Formats: sequence, structure tokens, C-alpha cells
Amino acid sequence: MPNMSHDFFNLYSHDFARVDVGVPLCKVADPEFNAAETLDLAKQAAARGAVLVAFPELGISAYTWDDLFYQRALLDACEDALLRIVEASKTLKIAMIVGAPVRAEHKLFNCASVIADGAIRGVVPKSYLPNYGEFYEARQFSPADVATTNTLTLCGQTVPFGASLLFQIEDLPLFRFHVEICEDMWVPIPPSSFAALAGVTVLVNLSASNIVVGKLVYRHQLVGQQSARCIAAYLYTSAGDGKSSTDLAWDGQGLIYENGELLAESERFSGESHLIFADVDLERLSRERMRQTTFGRSTHRHVKEVEKFEVIEFSLLVSAPRQARARAARRTLPLSAVRCRAPRRTLQRGLQHSGAGLATTSAIVAHV
Repeated sequence: MPNMSHDFFNLYSHDFARVDVGVPLCKVADPEFNAAETLDLAKQAAARGAVLVAFPELGISAYTWDDLFYQRALLDACEDALLRIVEASKTLKIAMIVGAPVRAEHKLFNCASVIADGAIRGVVPKSYLPNYGEFYEARQFSPADVATTNTLTLCGQTVPFGASLLFQIEDLPLFRFHVEICEDMWVPIPPSSFAALAGVTVLVNLSASNIVVGKLVYRHQLVGQQSARCIAAYLYTSAGDGKSSTDLAWDGQGLIYENGELLAESERFSGESHLIFADVDLERLSRERMRQTTFGRSTHRHVKEVEKFEVIEFSLLVSAPRQARARAARRTLPLSAVRCRAPRRTLQRGLQHSGAGLATTSAIVAHV
């Protein structure tokens, strides 16, 4: 990503942020191939000025390993593939969220790893494991709440671990994001609801999500409503072609919503790796939360849940030098001790919200 300055024709100067959702081709039990496809899309996302790109649940392994998830050789191969992505991230000024199985405490977790600038910034395990219908994840995986540690060693790094991690990009004060995995969004109170009350403006969901009749519309309803209730952007990615060795089908649907409005949607059953992107208006989200004063009242009512979160801060050097450019991640615990930065109001007259990257903001990014 180019070094962003206070240029009027730079979308980041107006509290917009470009975000991408990737749906790579996948081969079951071939982590090396899957990592290569993931990196190819990450490079494309970084080249067009995105600050964040999300990839599907268990994208490094594939979702349908079944009992092969117990095989040490394959789990080792997943960690090697993850290390390859970590190393490559040193030259990519973008945060990546990658799905892979992770071992900890003699248990196996279905995890999302947040990677940026050569480091794993945090690992988020799935909270709710579906074990009904065609799903039987509880056979292989453990849910987040059975973990007794808040750190683990992965790819030679000691990293934060847990479902209560939030991630703050220091260069973009209004860009705080949270990660949940597939089923986490389908429960009555998703983890992202409390994350939004904790100041998160960008919610991310890594899914595999097989396709059945009627699920296309239902996904739209879930993602759209969650983004609206949370007054947030919501990035949703799901597994595409090559994912299955079973009788399930996968359509690779990707979605980006902002406060209930659809900004971008991917082509389904495309048969190839693909990306979608949108420019989300962080200032708009902040302003809407201030205007809707019941949002703040909800935070007060659920303060015990909100205080459980920890904030992981890191820099991507994407904004103006007014932000401290610390290279190492800072961990802040608990959230109640974090002094939130005041929302920055910026004149945006004449700058339209361009949704899924229409000509207006495309030209803005091209200018820098």
C-alpha cells in the first residue's frame, strides 16, 4: 500500500477505508496450493490500496478434511503454509485474515489469524461450533470458551489468542475490527454485537458455508441486519470452488455491507479465485452512532461483556504522520482501560460514497 498523506484526493484523508473480501480456489489437504492462491489475491488487494482483506474459514486446509484434521502431517503443513503467508506479509502493507486449524493445549481450534507486516497479530478461535444437520464440527474442534490460555506459539511467534480480541490500525483511528467465524453470526446474539459496542466499526466473518436452497437470500438478511443493528461495516467471505470432498456444494459468496446497505457482492460459482472490494465510510458510521444515542446506552447496559475485550494495536503506515508509527503490536488489557480517540470530523462536501468502488473513489486511490 502506498504511504498515504493528507492529500484531498486520497480517500483515507476523508476517513474512508478500502476493504477487500477474497474467495480463492481451494484444494482439500493441499495447504501449499491454498496459501499460494491466498497470497495472490492478497497482493492484488494491496496493489489497489486496500487496508484489509479477509479469506474464508479454514481456507488453508479446506473445510472438509473430516477426521484428517487429526493428522499431524497435515496440521504441520498448514502451519508451514501460514508461515509462508506471514513471511510474504513483510512486503504487503495490508492486514490479512486467514482461516486455518490451530493446535493449543492438546486441543484443535477452528481459527482466524490476523497477519500484518511479518507478524501474526492475533488468533481468534470460533465460538459456536455447529453440530446439527450436515455439520459436525464438534467432532474435531473445541470451542473458544474451553481455552485456558490467552497466548499461544504459532509459526515461531508468541501471539494473543482468544475470541475477545479486537484489532486497531493505529494509522486509521476509526478503523477497529473484529473477527468471528461462520456460525458465530447465526446465533441469537453474535459476538460481533458486543464488539460493535466496544468501538469496532468493521466486522469480519470468515465462513465456509455450503449452499442450499434459500441460503443466498438468508445470508444477505443476516449480514445486512447485523451491519445495520451494529451501525458497522460487515465483511463476509465463504468457501468457493474446490472446497469439498463430500456431497456438499459451495458457491463462494462474498458480501460487503455498510450500515444495512449492500456495497459489493461477488459472483457465485465463478470457478476461479476472485476479489470484491468497497470503500467504507468510517466517519459516517461514527457519526451515526453519535446520533443514535441508544447505541451508547446499549454499551452501558452490556458493559460487563464489553470490558472482556482486549485491543491489539498495530501500524500499517497507511496514513498521515500524525499517528505514532510503532512497528510492534501493543496489547491493551482490559478494554475499559483504553482511552478511545475522539472521532475525527472531516469535511466531505462533494465526496460521494462510492459503494463497491465506483469511478469516484477509484480515481481517488489512483491519484496517490
